[in-house]
Amino acid sequence: MPDSPLVAAAAIAVIALAVAVVVAVGLKVLRSFRELGTDAERATYKTLHTASRAGQHLRTGLNPAGAAKASRQLRGLLGCDGLAITDTMGVLAWDGAAEELKPALMGLAAKVLAGGHTAVIPAGELQLLAGSQGAAPAAPGAERAVIIAPIKASTRVVGVVAAFAPAANAGLVRATSEVADWVATQVELAELDASRTLLMEAEVRALRAQISPHFIYNSLNAIASFINTDPVRARELVVEFADFTRYSFRRHGDFTTLAEELRCIDRYLLLERARFGERVQVSLRIAPEVLSTVIPFLSLQPLVENSVRHGLEAKEGPGHITITANDSGSFAEVTIEDDGVGMDPEKLRAVLAGHGDGEHVGLRNVDARLRQVYGEDNGLVIETAPDEGTLITMRVPKSQPHHDA
Repeated sequence: MPDSPLVAAAAIAVIALAVAVVVAVGLKVLRSFRELGTDAERATYKTLHTASRAGQHLRTGLNPAGAAKASRQLRGLLGCDGLAITDTMGVLAWDGAAEELKPALMGLAAKVLAGGHTAVIPAGELQLLAGSQGAAPAAPGAERAVIIAPIKASTRVVGVVAAFAPAANAGLVRATSEVADWVATQVELAELDASRTLLMEAEVRALRAQISPHFIYNSLNAIASFINTDPVRARELVVEFADFTRYSFRRHGDFTTLAEELRCIDRYLLLERARFGERVQVSLRIAPEVLSTVIPFLSLQPLVENSVRHGLEAKEGPGHITITANDSGSFAEVTIEDDGVGMDPEKLRAVLAGHGDGEHVGLRNVDARLRQVYGEDNGLVIETAPDEGTLITMRVPKSQPHHDA
């Protein structure tokens, strides 16, 4: 073909460019690595970097997907021929050599899982034990020893790390035990994350239970007072009460929209006004563009209930609640302000720290949930003083990961 020299030249140019890029990147990494100084510093960096990468895969606990990725990093960290990770039921991951011993591993690890002590099985003995449990014999000259170290989460043995090498020297035994302890720490962190999630779900249930005794009793009394004097009003209140409780006790979704939460607040206030009459006055200023913002379920209604129960109920004469929701750049900002009796700021700090008397549990609960979901800097901002009312501000990111609403 007439243009083949041009094609060849172009291909050579592309290859040369690729090589140049690879070399440049390699030199940059090498320079950064050399900047660490001594061999000891570089070894420390390499170890910490490998552990960090492995830890990312174990933050969801001991499962096959995470263990498979972490085992590659951990085998490199130990420098062994093969590495396996198990839970109490079976082998989760195997990386490297000696996989012919896989069928026998859980039998070999039984005493470690039961007693929680590291076991070392020399090469010759390992082949005999594994063979008695159905494992295929190793190829001549490929016999290996194994160190099996327990993964202890708290006081429980939840699995093992098994390292395979030609010989089980003291350094490898100690290193394998340290790696197993490190894996256990990652498992405990994963369990802590799961516990936090369960705690948040329990707090939502606690909020629902909190609504029941006080509010339901008063609402039913208010409805009963209209049965004879205004039966049409009583029927309307029964419908509103049913809608409110249906929303509050729904069984799915930890998140909702600002619009749904405002509808819940409207029903709540309608029922409270049936009891207090003109003593409770409400103003709303809502920007339409923030109505679709996703917020934690039951995060606004407890704040309004706090204003009614602890702000206006103890106040003589009428009280006013102002609810606003505005677009504030990347956030939706919601404020709930009342001109009630207010509270001492020191008492408020104790309430939010969980040291209060239980009267303002809704405030603490919502504040803790916001910090859990959006970070420590995104809790409630509360301004209050005795006889000065209360202003509560909640800022929620408008752009956030998908949540079940």
